[in-house]
Amino acid sequence: MTHGHDSETIESWFDRTMHMDQYGTRLPFGSLGAKGLTHRFVELSGADRGRELNVLDASGGYASACLGAGSPVVGAALSRAVEEAGYVTDEIHSWERSKLLELLFRGDGLWAEQFPAGEYHVAGRNSGSEGMEMALRLALESRFDHRRLRPAEGRGHRDIVLAFEGAWHGWTGGLLPLLNKRHYRIGLPSVAPEPYGFTVRHIPFGQFDAAREFFARHGDRVLAVVIEPVQGDAGIIVPPAGYLREVARLCTDSGALLVADEVLTFAKTGQFFGMADENGPIPTDVSVVGKSLGMGVLSTSMVIARRNLTVRATGAISTSDLRPLTCAVIRAGLEHIRAEGMVEKSRGLGEHVAKRLDEELVTVFPELYTESRGSGVMHGVELTQRVADRLGEFRETMIRSGVFVEFMGGAGRRSGGLRYIFPTMRVAPPIISTLADADAIVERLAAGSRSFLEVSA
Repeated sequence: MTHGHDSETIESWFDRTMHMDQYGTRLPFGSLGAKGLTHRFVELSGADRGRELNVLDASGGYASACLGAGSPVVGAALSRAVEEAGYVTDEIHSWERSKLLELLFRGDGLWAEQFPAGEYHVAGRNSGSEGMEMALRLALESRFDHRRLRPAEGRGHRDIVLAFEGAWHGWTGGLLPLLNKRHYRIGLPSVAPEPYGFTVRHIPFGQFDAAREFFARHGDRVLAVVIEPVQGDAGIIVPPAGYLREVARLCTDSGALLVADEVLTFAKTGQFFGMADENGPIPTDVSVVGKSLGMGVLSTSMVIARRNLTVRATGAISTSDLRPLTCAVIRAGLEHIRAEGMVEKSRGLGEHVAKRLDEELVTVFPELYTESRGSGVMHGVELTQRVADRLGEFRETMIRSGVFVEFMGGAGRRSGGLRYIFPTMRVAPPIISTLADADAIVERLAAGSRSFLEVSA
């Protein structure tokens, strides 16, 4: 072995023994490093043990590395921030925090149209899950008397949080009730009983009639609706035109809060936010962004909420609420994205990827794929049951064919007569990708598909 890695260390791969296995089974590959979209993997077992592979990243680093690996922009920001920015919490005003929020929300800031500064304020958290926990807290606190510590006058009856079948909002205990998958919830604590808890109800995603019927029956009890603009873990499910705006209208008319989980969709739908349509931004009461916000080097999230939504004093203090270093990295990354027009360019890239996935995977390999769907650079290719039953083998084949992809769990069984959705291959490369990169990714996916068919015949 070369490339500056000690051969004895590579032979041992001690993290295979020491690091908790959270997947049930790990892939038999190790990472030696990465640059841009290209990862250097090594086989860890079998006859090819020690063989190196150059693998293109079609996942964007678990959907977080929008600038790929080794970005000089991010590297420079990190170096400067470590040397200059300090580490104060949000109890002290920060120059770095101020510059970031000015870039985003002041005047003609990047996000000012979606979130006018006079109407919204912002908090930071360590991860998307923590951001969603705070969003839920803001909704719950909105019906609570902070001084008397009891339900506020006229708000205590709002005890329903409406979520969607197939939704994914994070692992943490407070968020588990929002998931309708029994696998993730059974045996774990549930939310507290009334009068201080809440009930979660689930309806099919993207169904106008289901949403209207639910609000007609229970609208006066709905405290909040928690929604993904594009459902991620359900299989990259894109709602029909007009659906997100209709949900927003139902919330407004009933007095419910609208909470948008944009942790996955941020900067991936051809614009910064998925809560938008041909008529412009769709108003929300709380929006949470994450993953790509950390530019692939930090785990962070941002909670953007209407100014009337807040929490009891000291009740939501966080160790890393938009620390100066975090703000410096986010600002440098977003300024680079703006200067290069990456979000706008990603629309054309996404259309190109969508066409090739449909023509060269779904059409050519009907034994493996059901359909392709997506928005911007975030695409999902749904697997057939034949592949879903052999997912580990399938993924290894793709890596050996030179492409790294991740898989969404699928929505499974849904109500309302909607079909079963199997696990889905997520193809969401970093937004630095070129058309040539996209072509290479699809070509390697096609090659992996052929290899899988050959070995599984």
